[in-house]
This record gives sequence, structure tokens and C-alpha cells, in this order.
Amino acid sequence: MAKLSQTDLLELNRTFEDRTPGELIAWARDVFGDRLAALSAMQRAGNVLCHMLWKLEANVPVLFVDTGVLFPETLATRDAIASRYGLEVVTLSPRQTMEEQTAEHGVLYLSVDGQQQCCHARKTEPLLQVADQYDALFSSLRRTDGGARANVPILAVDPESNTLRINVMATMSAADLETYLEEEDVIVNPLHAQGYPTIGCIRCTTPVMPDEPRRAGRWRHLGPWSQYCGINPTDMDPSRSPTIDLPLDLVDRILGRETDYVI
Repeated sequence: MAKLSQTDLLELNRTFEDRTPGELIAWARDVFGDRLAALSAMQRAGNVLCHMLWKLEANVPVLFVDTGVLFPETLATRDAIASRYGLEVVTLSPRQTMEEQTAEHGVLYLSVDGQQQCCHARKTEPLLQVADQYDALFSSLRRTDGGARANVPILAVDPESNTLRINVMATMSAADLETYLEEEDVIVNPLHAQGYPTIGCIRCTTPVMPDEPRRAGRWRHLGPWSQYCGINPTDMDPSRSPTIDLPLDLVDRILGRETDYVI
């Protein structure tokens, strides 16, 4: 095994700034083969990613985490995406139901620390259960989402899952996203038209007023101290230079280099 750090990716990230999502998807398919999947929470950007994968015939599974307390509209969107686009949508679930979790730990999401614990158990841990099957994961994070995502890199290492996150839509503008949604008639979660710019669990998501920030409806009851669930590592600490462990030949393919094995 060899270590791949965020610093190692600096030059490659610079060269990828002008790549289209389609070009990035093709590169990833060539480098990672069957050790590649996509993540989608069945919101607008994630649905665009699903549409791109279908249109490009990328043939990668889409991982969807069902926390057990999602809106029915989100689950219906997942089913529609799988049906219309013919994608393999793999639904991942937490170890405990919400009732079992509450019986053991109490109502976690009523405090900042508890919210982080709850999100980790219900969102991150289900993903970790299958992480060893993949070396890289497509994601739909965009810089125009603002906040911690304003400087999200195209390639980001995720030490917890030991995978490389590939944010193929990182440079896509809000206008370009809207154009793609409209021109390609992408399936959209109906909650977006009902005052929900971003959508999470029922208990921790509220509508947003027109003059509020997009993420104001996420964990509103906790104030400004909780903005993200933690399933995307760059949301939590984008300044780090963490590392992951991958086979040396794969690291070489990612970085486009040849290793000299002569001793």
C-alpha cells in the first residue's frame, strides 16, 4: 500500500479545473474501474450527477443513505431515479432504527454534540460499512453552495472511508446547474419547490425564507453551530492535508506517474 495525501493532489487538482464533469467521470472510470461508486442524497445536484452517469453510460452504482427518518418525497425521488435512468441505486441503512437509538442514547439531535453523533451513526456509518468495496466515490458538491464548500477541491481524500472523493461538479455555477436541470428534464425532489433548498432528515430540516441562507433550514433548532452532517469530509475541515492508503499502482495511475522499482 502507498499513501496518497491531499497535498499530493495539488497539481492534479489544478490541471482538472478546466475539465468538464463528463471528462472527470471518464478519467475516473479509466483509473478506478469497478472500484468506483457515486453518492447521492437525491437532491438537485445529486440528481444531476445521476443523470450524467446514466447519459454517459458510466455503469457505476449509486450509494444512497436512508437514515430511516427521511421525507417520503426523498424516497420517492430515489425510486424514480433508479427506474427512469436504470441505475443501480444501493440503499444503505443505519445499524439501529431511530427508536432503538433514542432508547439507548436519548434524543441526540437536540444538542450540537448529539447532532454530530446522530449524523455519524445514521449517515456516515452506513457508508463506512461498504467503503472497503471502493477506492473512489463521485460526489456532487459545488463551490457555489458557499460556506465550507466554497473552496471544495475536485479531488479530496477521505481518511475515514479511505477513499478519494471526486467532486465532478465542483466548478459548476448555479446558472449552469439550473440550465442542466431544465434542458435535460432531470428528476427533481418536489420538496425543492416547497421551500426546501436543501433536504435532510425530517426531524432536522425546515423550509427556508427567501431572504435566508440556503442551509438555514438544516438543524435550525441548534442555531449557527451546526451546518453539516459530516458525511462529506471537506465540509468539516477543508484546510487539512490528510492521507489515505491505496495500492501503489493505483496511486501511480491517479497521479499519472511511473514508479521506478529498480533498487
